[in-house]
Amino acid sequence: MNIIVCIKQVPETTEVKINPETNTLIREGVKSIVNPFDAYAIEEGVRLKEKFGGKATVITMGPPQAEAVLREAISMGIDEGILLSDRAFAGSDTWATSYALSAAIKKIGAFDLIICGKQASDGDTAQVGPGISAHLDVPQVTYVKKIEEVKDKFMRVERMTEEGYEIIEVPLPALITVVKEINTPRLPSLKGMMRAKQAKIIHWKAPDIEADLNCVGLAGSPTQVVRIFTPPPRVGGQILKGETQEIAERLVGLLKNEID
Repeated sequence: MNIIVCIKQVPETTEVKINPETNTLIREGVKSIVNPFDAYAIEEGVRLKEKFGGKATVITMGPPQAEAVLREAISMGIDEGILLSDRAFAGSDTWATSYALSAAIKKIGAFDLIICGKQASDGDTAQVGPGISAHLDVPQVTYVKKIEEVKDKFMRVERMTEEGYEIIEVPLPALITVVKEINTPRLPSLKGMMRAKQAKIIHWKAPDIEADLNCVGLAGSPTQVVRIFTPPPRVGGQILKGETQEIAERLVGLLKNEID
């Protein structure tokens, strides 16, 4: 079973700075980690590889320091890491990011399953996984909490919903995004950390994946950030005391004044 796990390096802190010219995150000098939801994707990929055999590959797109998250994934049991790093990718929105990742997956070749975390902690859009599915024209199931069975080029999964869960059968190859309920990520072993330290990370630039430069980076991003600002501080409210009827009358009066 050939498995591809797509992950992202995100800032460890919420105190991030924005480039005022490009309205993009300034990642240089900020400590970064594996996106928390992607750790569950890595673990599930390793478990499937251990159960069915084959190969598990991890891909990320980012600056050169994103190599660190690939090595962390390898220390957990992933076989190979691929880094998409090129100035041409800078400022990519979710559409452009999913395009670049899908182009890299096409270069890798045949696969059975793509696994992504449900969303990134620094964007919270949950769009990249489904975007990859659309670019590759493969079926997708989002918010997967359990893989029940993989058999005869089909996979049956439990998909989390607000009301409970759904049982969905999907043909392979396919893409799934996973939630934290699916597993508990393992800690890297000493042997795994040694292997990760010595592993050779594959580096690809835009020409290596035959990416259309009009479809990546700021130029290829349909979503543009017009302005970023800090909301004004909230003004303290009032605490109304007294009998219920009296409070209701005073509240109505205050609301009328606000409308007027």
